Amino acid sequence: MRAQIIPAGGLRCLVRVVGVAFGIAAGVWLAGASCGAAPAKTTAKAVPVPPTASVNPFYPGNREPLLPSPLIKLPIGSIQPRGWLRHQLELEAQGMTGRLPEISKWCKFEGNAWADPQGRGHSSWEELPYWLKGYGDLGYVLGDPVITQNARKWVEAVLASQQADGWFGPIANKTGLEGKPDLWPHMVMCNVLQSFYEYSGDARVLPFLTKYFRWLNTLPDECFGAGYWPRIRFGDNVETLQWLYNRTGEPWLLELARRIHENMEDWTRGVHNWHNVNLAQGFRAPGVYYQQAKEPRFLAAVERNYQTIMERYGQFPGGGFAGDENCRPGYTDPRQGFETCGIVEFMHSFELLTKISGNPLWADRCEEIAFNSLPASLTPDWKGLHYLTCPNQIQLDKGNKAPAIQNKGTMFSYSPFERYRCCQHNVSHGWPYYAEELWLATADRGLCASLYAACQVTAQVGEGTRVTIAEATDYPFGDTVTLRLSMPQAVSFPLYLRIPRWCARAAISVNGRPVRVAAPPLHYVVLERAWQDGDTVSLRLPMQVTVRRWEQNQNAASVDYGPLTFSLKIGERWSRCGGTDAWPELEVFPTTPWNYGLVLDPKRPARSFKVVRGPRSAGLAGQPFEPAAAPIELRVQARRIPDWKQDALGLVGKLPLSPVRSNEPVESITLIPMGAARLRITSFPVIASGKIAE
Repeated sequence: MRAQIIPAGGLRCLVRVVGVAFGIAAGVWLAGASCGAAPAKTTAKAVPVPPTASVNPFYPGNREPLLPSPLIKLPIGSIQPRGWLRHQLELEAQGMTGRLPEISKWCKFEGNAWADPQGRGHSSWEELPYWLKGYGDLGYVLGDPVITQNARKWVEAVLASQQADGWFGPIANKTGLEGKPDLWPHMVMCNVLQSFYEYSGDARVLPFLTKYFRWLNTLPDECFGAGYWPRIRFGDNVETLQWLYNRTGEPWLLELARRIHENMEDWTRGVHNWHNVNLAQGFRAPGVYYQQAKEPRFLAAVERNYQTIMERYGQFPGGGFAGDENCRPGYTDPRQGFETCGIVEFMHSFELLTKISGNPLWADRCEEIAFNSLPASLTPDWKGLHYLTCPNQIQLDKGNKAPAIQNKGTMFSYSPFERYRCCQHNVSHGWPYYAEELWLATADRGLCASLYAACQVTAQVGEGTRVTIAEATDYPFGDTVTLRLSMPQAVSFPLYLRIPRWCARAAISVNGRPVRVAAPPLHYVVLERAWQDGDTVSLRLPMQVTVRRWEQNQNAASVDYGPLTFSLKIGERWSRCGGTDAWPELEVFPTTPWNYGLVLDPKRPARSFKVVRGPRSAGLAGQPFEPAAAPIELRVQARRIPDWKQDALGLVGKLPLSPVRSNEPVESITLIPMGAARLRITSFPVIASGKIAE
């Protein structure tokens, strides 16, 4: 698909846009003045994937024989989030993640097996590493000295626990699987150490991990297929091994990665395990190994796995799938839930795959679930979460929903406690990891705006010049991204801007002058020039209402505006059902009707909606993910469907087949972003034209 050429809005100077492989859109040479300087020639081109012919000497991408890296992660701390994203991180620091040791026995330092030099004590499994991998990154990203110091305390204890043979941490895990080692919790702790090294550069980490993997290399092949969780998720260790190889160059690390890949669950053959988090985390494994195998079939297997999951169980909006613990045939209605662990692991998978493949589609998928499902899974103050988030979820009570929901017991009400043991700890890395991926380095010594949010990034480009880019935007609630560049001297480097799949008419300007270039969806526009201090770039991503029909799920409809999915605004009554004043457990009940079907223009359904923006005089609200502060609302006509009722378990009734006839009066209803709606209808029946016959 080729986008039409559109002039962008205003800036001061011009740009040269670099083209790269894979069917490049033609660039346009432009000329413009910069602060009285001589006119500069610029080109503009769009590319589907960043090039890999060059090597970035400033940041560790893949070294041979691994495939070159299209996109490379910057050191943690290079990106300082601002705006609503920073506020989410601050709420997280003040809420569960930042204060979890107050209420989680697994995060108590005293007597913890992860902190003991001999690995003896309590809490030997995944909970502490789960929490710590997000907790540490939260401190690094925010520059919070208290969190950073506390995270270092844990890391120091882990480093001090390594035994002579290379093993570290809980000794119980060394023989935890009928005499074989239970390696799953250590995979997560390796992620903790990776982040710590990327932030601190601590010289002890690489030899520590090297020694551990030398021990792992002594294990027989059958150990890599042992244990339910390890054999499915061993791709995590393959990723760590490649990361370590890129920093040490020791070839045996890749040989160990090969052994693990060949003996773990084979995700190249398709999806064979339907546990929610296993899917969200494990499906990416062939993509990780693709860097080593260099065979396109491995990357194709990842996309095939993703499509298999979503086609069977993801036929509703929000970016997730129906996996309330496990995906089950016949349970595909949008009242089914997506585990909070699955949400953040899906995000992490998409972030990794963006860097591995360079394909901007993975960044789009990351945005979809991050903006729409992650905020809905948590209380606005980040002091509670629930196990399952459903696109259609009209009551969050503590009652048992089994067998409609697979797990028995409380799955919907909000709690900060061990009721949701894995998610309580693992949710920690969702927003911190996201913030670290906003900007990525490119092989040709440039920078890529991969995910859009207000922030500041500092990185080396060109011949080594340190450039700072201040990004101002309300995205995804606004459509304009403004970049202001600061540098000690002029420097040439390519600047990549991702064009989302939903945007057909992106517009770009540099220093007030429009850049005329075809900017197709799912491409990067590459800007290159001799950048000077004070240069500005404006990217406009016009948003419009789109209506998706889910033919495989009762022909229902959902509504998007740009990257945001919208839900019915339902009145909420919050009620405490347990916990403490500082850490309450909460139920949420509806106070307004919810059983609406949409009245849509059959020829142009998107024209049925009116976009209403909130007052912007005070800027975007710090917490836009709650009903009262939603920056954007949609208005649409609807009719109630009397036969669509709440069932005996308190669940929303299953979707009726559209079109649905109703004689109820037409009403105007309000939709708000899904992430702001704790109660919601997101997958809607569509009302048939005409009334029911008498």
